[in-house]
Amino acid sequence: MKRRALLALLAFAICGCAALPRAFARDALDELQARIIEVNRNVSPAVVHIESAVRVNNRRDLIEGSGFLIDPAGVLLTNWHVVDRAEKVSVIVTGRDGRYDAEIVGTDKQTDVAVLRLVPRAGEPPFAHAKLGDSDKLSVGEWVIAIGNPYGLEGSVSLGIVSAKGRDLRTEQLLNDFIQTDAMIDHGSSGGPLINLRGEVVGINSRGQGRGIGFTIPINTAKRVSGDLLDAGRIARGYLGVTIQPLPRELARYWGEPDVHGVVVGSVARGSPAEAAGIEVGDVLTSFDGEALRAEKDEDLGQFQRLVALKSVGKEVSIEVARGGERRKLRATLAAQPKYVPDEAESAHGFTVEEITEASFRLQRLPRREGVLVSFVEPGSEAAEAGMQRGDLIVEIEKSPIATLDDFRRALGAKKDHPFLLRALRGDDTRFVLVNPRAKAESQPAATSSSVSE
Repeated sequence: MKRRALLALLAFAICGCAALPRAFARDALDELQARIIEVNRNVSPAVVHIESAVRVNNRRDLIEGSGFLIDPAGVLLTNWHVVDRAEKVSVIVTGRDGRYDAEIVGTDKQTDVAVLRLVPRAGEPPFAHAKLGDSDKLSVGEWVIAIGNPYGLEGSVSLGIVSAKGRDLRTEQLLNDFIQTDAMIDHGSSGGPLINLRGEVVGINSRGQGRGIGFTIPINTAKRVSGDLLDAGRIARGYLGVTIQPLPRELARYWGEPDVHGVVVGSVARGSPAEAAGIEVGDVLTSFDGEALRAEKDEDLGQFQRLVALKSVGKEVSIEVARGGERRKLRATLAAQPKYVPDEAESAHGFTVEEITEASFRLQRLPRREGVLVSFVEPGSEAAEAGMQRGDLIVEIEKSPIATLDDFRRALGAKKDHPFLLRALRGDDTRFVLVNPRAKAESQPAATSSSVSE
């Protein structure tokens, strides 16, 4: 019976669309259109427009993005990059007058998720809120709808499909396995919902690449992150303490291990759980806590990093290792992930520095752990004119050693209106940077305002 049905379906497909009754095609199109309209009508009241007043050094910007309410009391989700560095966040809610002040409950740079809470007004009804779905159940090819505020155009709706799942944007150093979609995600749409045809939010729109390529944070990831931020105000992630690289087939064959798959250990942090477990540089990790590992290119490394990060701090895990033709079984007790987002300090001379974290030390391959890292140089500023660059590692100001942010603040606290000399490391070179403070009359305006859509 099944065989006859499949043969009939195949014959129908071969005959082509000419045999498809026009009425049936029209009905299917009408049904899809009606479903899109219904989903938009039900979900769009929960989609909000976000304005973040951001200040970096002397520059002030207004960052615009989207978000969506998930709770009648005013809790909403958006992207970390929409509210990063915000001094004040205002939210426009569909169908309500004016703007609401928003409290930042918590943010997570590693997943690009932020949780906000609106300050309610007396006597107003509960907020409309969206229903959250299960992103694990999404299928490639499934219809999805994106709602947001591209270029400030509120309530814009676009239709597309799930183009792929499990995309790993390695250049961003994020923990997400993104959903790829061709639904339009443009400037200002960041933080808005991606919705299935059942009206359930399956992702937070994060970034668009143009040409029908956009990336969305799976809603199951956002559920975990927002739950931790609402309950504890922070994210606790597991930490093993290794850097890794892929194991392409050529390297496996060269080592005489053509059938081995996994990740290659590039370094082991001092005092880390990996060191305590006996993991060594050059080991191939083939399994982590029962999950087989396979990474033949950089984009595959996210699997292992997510496996480690999602484990509880203090959990004992099993690790299988290939070393010199032998197989070993090790056990490690995971520690808490070291600080990922560094503290910063701004100067009055057009540059910002940040502390060196374990992550920045390893990822940027810094020559030392002491010093402060230049994270931003304002174009046209005194620092820019002196030749300072993002990524410079400042180790000395006016012959005073700089090891920490406090050292930096103290050293600059005494420098006001006269030139001062910085010594910085740039790659393998030492650079001497002489900053000449401008006279106040020559200084640029303290507040330059612009609007940027995310």
